Amino acid sequence: MPARPARPALLAASIAAALALGAQAVPAAAAGDAASVISRGVEIPAFYTPPSTLPEADGTLVRSEPLKLALSLPSIGGPLPGRATRLMYKSTDAGGGPVAVTGAYIEPTATWRGGGPRPLVVVAPGTMGQGDQCAASLGLEHPLRLNGETVSVGYEDLSVYRLLARGVAVVVTDYAGLGATDRLHTYVNRVDEGHAVLDAVRAARSLESASVTAESPVGLFGYSQGGGATAAAAELQPSYAPDVKLSGTYSGAAPADLTEVTEAIDGSDLAGALGWSLNGFLQTEPALRPIADKYVNQKGREALADLSTMCVGDALFGYAFARSSAWTTTGQSLGDIIRAEPALQEFLAEQRIGRLKPAGPVRVATGTSDNLVPHRQSREMAADWCALGGQVDYEPVLLPNVGDKLVNHFGALLADQGEAISWLTDRLAGKPAASDCRTLPLQP
Repeated sequence: MPARPARPALLAASIAAALALGAQAVPAAAAGDAASVISRGVEIPAFYTPPSTLPEADGTLVRSEPLKLALSLPSIGGPLPGRATRLMYKSTDAGGGPVAVTGAYIEPTATWRGGGPRPLVVVAPGTMGQGDQCAASLGLEHPLRLNGETVSVGYEDLSVYRLLARGVAVVVTDYAGLGATDRLHTYVNRVDEGHAVLDAVRAARSLESASVTAESPVGLFGYSQGGGATAAAAELQPSYAPDVKLSGTYSGAAPADLTEVTEAIDGSDLAGALGWSLNGFLQTEPALRPIADKYVNQKGREALADLSTMCVGDALFGYAFARSSAWTTTGQSLGDIIRAEPALQEFLAEQRIGRLKPAGPVRVATGTSDNLVPHRQSREMAADWCALGGQVDYEPVLLPNVGDKLVNHFGALLADQGEAISWLTDRLAGKPAASDCRTLPLQP
């Protein structure tokens, strides 16, 4: 593992935020005869072990159980911010096969005051890692884990709680292979993530305890990995989930072009994400395995195996500023290898977001100084959607370059989150959205 430690500033801030929510231990859940799983010293409840067979229909609930939120306060109308339910539901992966996806639904205590039925928002998490213990649904009950082997922070909880405070029901997806213990998480795979987001809506609607129905307006909210997931879902909705009508989608800092993002992440604070990406590529497309065998050296293989069980906190401490060239037999970077291998180029081209018109209005936000998930490629996604006739509200977040890629990236999340939630709740309330497509070429 690289000896150079991660930059601790942002991680420390995230940990402080999680501590403010308060961590509370919750007993492991039972799921029939399934056994719990240990991932990097963390016990994953038996609930997360999928059954041997899954239902036919996408979005069908496989199982559910009550989930105790780390922060839950008593009130006359019920616990604040709401009652949570852990979910497992069926989805379809990029290869067309069935996959179990986990997540959580939260029924808010607050009243929806926007008119009409209570709306539902899918929160698609940003980068959590690749170990099952990193799942966002587990982060809702354990917002901070520091047990000597795993450092995980439920930093998405803030957006979830802000939506609940407005009376919006929320369903959080863990994505394919994150949480559910039967496969590896296919990090930044646009089809797996888009399907998981859309099927989360179907699963939430089918809960007997949920107030949301097929008549409830639906919104999508995601930043970074989550921004890519919601963007992909908006593109895939017309063909994959025509029953899930979208009132609005927020896509922040979407990794729309993985070739550009790969080169930007290499050598950065979040260099460990290169391992998650490559692991996910090989999970999705085993035909790429000979290329990996050709180029990845022993040190690289050890890093990929190590990272496959890590959360983002682990990777910040263990792999910050790593160079992929140290993991290859030729001394080439992963970006160089992509340029040399047509099969990799073709695979990443298929992952590109911006080739299909998104359903409904979309707010695309990206920090102008973001050089981790580069601003330019997110902006190009917005422009591509405009060219396809999409309704795009483009928001460049003007922030200074502070010299640290991770801070540049997350700065826009913090700066724009309040406005993004207001924009999305306006769409859920039926207010019309503006489009910046005519003026996009003139903006940063």
